[in-house]
Amino acid sequence: MPSLNDIRSTFLDYFVRQGHAAVPSSPLVPRNDPTLMFVNSGMVQFKNVFTGLETRPYSRATTAQKCVRAGGKHNDLDNVGYTARHHTFFEMLGNFSFGDYFKHEAIPFAWELVTKEFGIDPTRLLMTVYHTDDEAHAIWRKVGVPDDRIIRIATDDNFWRMGPTGPCGPCTEIFYDHGDHIPGGPPGSPDEDGDRFIEIWNLVFMQNEQHADGTLTDLAAQSIDTGMGLERIGALLQGSHDNYDTDTMRALIEASANATSTDPDGPSNVHHRVIADHLRSTSFLIADGVLPSNEGRGYVLRRIIRRAVRHAHQAGAKDALMPMLVPALVRQMGAAYPELSQGEAMITETLRGEEERFRGTLERGLRMLDDEVGRLADGAALPGDVAFRLYDTHGFPLDLTQDALREQGRDVDVAGFDAAMAEQKARARAAWKGSGESADAEVWFEIADEVGPTEFLGYDTETAEGQVAALVVDGARVDEATGTVAVVVNQTPFYAEAGGQVGDTGVVRTDTGAARITDTRKANGVFIHMAEVTEGSLKVGQDVVLEVDAGRRQDIRANHSATHLLHEALRAALGEHVAQRGSLNAPERLRFDFSHGQGVSLEELARVEAEVNGYIRQNAAVSTRIMTPDDARALGAQALFGEKYGDEVRVVSMGRAEGSGKGADGDTYSLELCGGTHVRHTGEIGAFVTVGESAISSGVRRIEALTGQAAMDYLRGQDHRLAEVAGMFKARAEEVPERVQALLDERKALQQELAQAKRDLAMAKGGEAKDVNGLKAVLQVVEGVSGKELAALVDQQKSALGSGVVVLIADTGGKPAVAVGVTKDLTDRLSAVDVVKAAVEALGGRGGGGRPEMAQGGGADVSKADAALAAAEAVIADR
Repeated sequence: MPSLNDIRSTFLDYFVRQGHAAVPSSPLVPRNDPTLMFVNSGMVQFKNVFTGLETRPYSRATTAQKCVRAGGKHNDLDNVGYTARHHTFFEMLGNFSFGDYFKHEAIPFAWELVTKEFGIDPTRLLMTVYHTDDEAHAIWRKVGVPDDRIIRIATDDNFWRMGPTGPCGPCTEIFYDHGDHIPGGPPGSPDEDGDRFIEIWNLVFMQNEQHADGTLTDLAAQSIDTGMGLERIGALLQGSHDNYDTDTMRALIEASANATSTDPDGPSNVHHRVIADHLRSTSFLIADGVLPSNEGRGYVLRRIIRRAVRHAHQAGAKDALMPMLVPALVRQMGAAYPELSQGEAMITETLRGEEERFRGTLERGLRMLDDEVGRLADGAALPGDVAFRLYDTHGFPLDLTQDALREQGRDVDVAGFDAAMAEQKARARAAWKGSGESADAEVWFEIADEVGPTEFLGYDTETAEGQVAALVVDGARVDEATGTVAVVVNQTPFYAEAGGQVGDTGVVRTDTGAARITDTRKANGVFIHMAEVTEGSLKVGQDVVLEVDAGRRQDIRANHSATHLLHEALRAALGEHVAQRGSLNAPERLRFDFSHGQGVSLEELARVEAEVNGYIRQNAAVSTRIMTPDDARALGAQALFGEKYGDEVRVVSMGRAEGSGKGADGDTYSLELCGGTHVRHTGEIGAFVTVGESAISSGVRRIEALTGQAAMDYLRGQDHRLAEVAGMFKARAEEVPERVQALLDERKALQQELAQAKRDLAMAKGGEAKDVNGLKAVLQVVEGVSGKELAALVDQQKSALGSGVVVLIADTGGKPAVAVGVTKDLTDRLSAVDVVKAAVEALGGRGGGGRPEMAQGGGADVSKADAALAAAEAVIADR
């Protein structure tokens, strides 16, 4: 019986033999489609190829694409675990033709793969075609499918569209008949939603262009896009009707059951299915650079994790379960997707931190839910405001509450929840911007196709000659330009902003003019020099001289190299889970964001700073090598999670650290995949000093630092400020901390003396204790003290009375404060809480509370202080 890994390999190997390029899966975060939250099909990474905006060095491709459907319009989250074929994460196998072959090749490819390579009984297969697609019908007949097993479908189920306009075309789908013992009818029949006939492959024939007026025309280049769900075909080939019975899913389910000491097929089966599915989606999302947060993709990730945590709780897990299962996932899928192995420590740490944070509130939230459900009539829906309180107080997303109630046969008043959440949803929608490149991407695709990618010379030089290949003004190409213009040249020493390193600035000169380069960016391999023409004009085809601002570049290089040393020092000080989550390498400073679940102590920061400076003082050579990503990772090179690397990568190594254990480069301190510019020796960094450490989101910290002259200026400034303070104290610099502490102690003592004096003065203006129904009582309005000082005054008066009641109202010049004290011997007949409530009500306030011996509250109108004292006295007299 073939494993899912075998089936994936069989599919890809078959199409490679048919002349297809095996293209790696793209990251789950789409780079070329602002409408998608996550990649949800195999064709997403080829969208611009299909529309003609982009060309590739191949015209046939095959992929195993990782996909997530858990947000936006493509959301299968609610059904996961309860059905046989819903997942948040799945793999889409596909073959693609970009204007190469079409139906006459695609259909025989599919037939041969399914019946010969996979060995599926042809008599169990059924095909659908679009009702007007006689060509596809005839091809199916030619490969051997009888007429009665080809169904014409007249609906959009068999006509695919990329959007309201653009490439589109008919589909043909391959269904497998599980037999008449399974309920359900064939596609197109009234009972087609049953499980007897299951779609296993969809072939899309992109042959038309849909226009805004609804008309269709033929595409000049007709293409193929197919999609086969690995889990679905895997279940079929492994003799099952359930995707969760496949070897990969079964291994994860059993790992979850073993970790919770439960039966994988027992009452907890649904819980283990959900956990297995959610383990895959969360791990792959984290590996591709998504972190839990309260908006966008990070919020979807957090929802999935929390849903898995609830099911782990229901399955009886006492400790964080998800991080325990990561090794099982890596064993199953790490060979096909090495990013899992490379990111295992980060995935484990992120899941552990998120699960531990949520488990603390999970039980309280579930108890609250049980209490609320206990008040409902049989079958009644949970009110929306209760569901919102669960979200607001305990962080329960709506779908988690719905999932919990689903097991009890109850619904949630979604309309009520939506009303309570309207403002938050509006903010979330405003914050969500989608993904993808700039709005004028089409012009850069056009330029890239016409002139090819820009050759970057800046690793070796800061000046170069080139030729103007294109000029763009306001998104349109021009032949000559003055003013503001984007300049494209065939080769350049200017670094384009990427990987946290800012773009270079400088000048460009021609025979007819000159321009100041204010920034350098990149799109589709084309370097875009943002320029202000300062003299004459620039023209397409001119020879140019390009000069990078060398001083600025040197400062950027120093900061960039320092981030590499900082990254390694943080891993040494805090643990292997530390991974880069973002950076800024600018001329004046550096910023480094990294994964870590708690603040970095001053001692840890000092250790990190000392280690970085130690490697700077080594003045070790910084070397760069070009190699394949696999070879780089074999050396132990650190890669940025979620980053897509090409066939070749630059590996930057710096620092000597004997015995660091980094494979063949065991003497290298820092080893990273990086395309940026760097110093040639670590000594060029000069010095390194941290100037700030903070949290920027859950599980992500930020360090800000300076290098070189900026670091020295900062330290000199600190020394100067310390010297100024020492001069004020007439002390040596090393004595300043002791003098400051003494000053703080003296200030604290004086504040205490002043507060006592204010209390004494306030009480000195008051009257003596009076007899109220046999009890000694002090009832007084005091001035010059704050509300927070009343309790101390009350305690002082209670001690003086020995036995009695003290009622004090502070006139703070604004809203009055009330404090009431009752000596302990009287609390069986009189509570300070009752007295303070009467006084507060008389002052126009509400509430007030505390203990029988001491209670406090606040009012609204100090002019009613006498009435408040009278009200308090009445309560005392009544007892």
